[in-house]
Amino acid sequence: MPDTGTKRAWVHASSRPGIVNLRPKPYNRQSMAVTVRSFAKINLGLSIGPRREDGFHELLTVYQTIGLHDLITVTAKRGSGIEIRCADPRVPQDNSNTCYRIAEKALHTLKIERRIVIEIEKRLPVQGGLGGASANAIATLLALELALDKVLKTKLSALDRCRIAADIGSDLPLFLVGGTVLGVGRGEQVYPLQDLPAAACVVVTPEVGVSTPKAFAEWDRKLTVPTPSDTMIELGRRLSAWLSESYSGAPFRRGRRENPLLELVRAGIKNDFEQVVFPEYPELSAVKRALERAGARYASLSGSGSALYGLFASKQEASKAAVKLRKQGWMAQATTTLTRQACWTKFLVSSF
Repeated sequence: MPDTGTKRAWVHASSRPGIVNLRPKPYNRQSMAVTVRSFAKINLGLSIGPRREDGFHELLTVYQTIGLHDLITVTAKRGSGIEIRCADPRVPQDNSNTCYRIAEKALHTLKIERRIVIEIEKRLPVQGGLGGASANAIATLLALELALDKVLKTKLSALDRCRIAADIGSDLPLFLVGGTVLGVGRGEQVYPLQDLPAAACVVVTPEVGVSTPKAFAEWDRKLTVPTPSDTMIELGRRLSAWLSESYSGAPFRRGRRENPLLELVRAGIKNDFEQVVFPEYPELSAVKRALERAGARYASLSGSGSALYGLFASKQEASKAAVKLRKQGWMAQATTTLTRQACWTKFLVSSF
C-alpha cells in the first residue's frame, strides 16, 4: 500500500522504434477503508457530585478498558456526505449518531470535503453503561484520520482531537487514552494511570437499557442537599491512598499476588448510580448478587448500567462463572481488562 494518495506510473522507453517515454501520470486514490476495534469500558467506582452551572454533574471515577468490542469500518471516498450503516435497529443512522457527529466535526476542522461511510458492527449492548456509543465515536474519529491520512496526507492535531471528543460527549476522551484512566470534572477530564496487569472479568448484559439522563434526573430528585456527596469525598480519599501505594511500587513487591485492580475495589469503592438504578430495575440488583454467588471478588454496575461486571482472581474462574451464569439465563461473557499497550496494539484490524 502506498504511503500517499498519489502514485506515479512510469512507462519506460525501449530500444524498439515507435516506443517513446511517457511523462509520469499522477492519480489520486479513489477511496480508503479502515476497520478498527471499538473497545468497551467499565467504571471502577463512580461518585456523583452536585449539578454544576452548565447542567452537568461533578464526577469521580476510574475508567477501565476491557476486551469486549464493536467493529467500526470507515470508508473515505470522493464526494460529500456522511452515511451510517448498522444492522441493529436501535442504533440511529442519522445525524444524531455520535459517529456521524464526530466525523462531521473532524471534516469541518480539517476543512475538507469527502464522502464518509461508517459501518458499525454492534457486539456491545445499547444503553449498557459500557460506553459503546462513545467508543464507537472515537473509533470512527481515529479510523477516519487513518483513511484521510492515506488518501490526502492530512490529520488532526492532538489538541483538536481532544477538543472534538470532549465536545461530543463527557466520556469520549477516555477512549483516546485507554487502559486505566482517572476521570474527573463531568468525566471528560482524563488522566492516564499506571498500566496495570490485566484482570479477569465477566460482563453481564441484561436486555433492559438504562437511560443515563434519566438516571441523573432520578439522582437529582433524591438529592436533598446541593453539596458534594460524602461518597465522592470518600472515593477520592480511597483513590488517593491506592494511587500512592501503586506508584510506590508496593503492589508489585515480591511475594504479592493480588492484582492491583482487585486491591482498588477491595478498598470499598462503589457506584452511586446503584442507589437509583437498582430500585427502578430490580433485575439488575439480582445480576449483581448472581455475580457474587458465582465467585466474583467484586461486582458492580458499570456507569449508569444496565451492564454489570464482576472481577475474578483468574481467567479460569471467570470462564467457569460465565458458563454458570449463562445456564441461569443471563447473557454473560468472560473477558479481561486491557492494558493501554494492549488496547492500542489490538486497535487496528485492517486498512485497504
